Amino acid sequence: MNASSPNDAGAKLKRRQDQARDGLKAAAEYEAAAISMRAKTAKLRALRLAKEAEDAANPPAEPAVKPKSKKKKKAAP
Repeated sequence: MNASSPNDAGAKLKRRQDQARDGLKAAAEYEAAAISMRAKTAKLRALRLAKEAEDAANPPAEPAVKPKSKKKKKAAP
């Protein structure tokens, strides 16, 4: 047995605890980002649906159709 074994075991334990803490922190950040993304998506969807409903209620006026003009043919040289 090595004299530094207890120190190594303590270091391994500390490293594992740090990794577990970092994992929990990363998972929390990931979930917070996902919640934020869902909130933004819901907001944008509501805005899009409101705009579509407004457009359906008030259709834009169709522009007047211009009669097509006949192109002038150039004389053959």
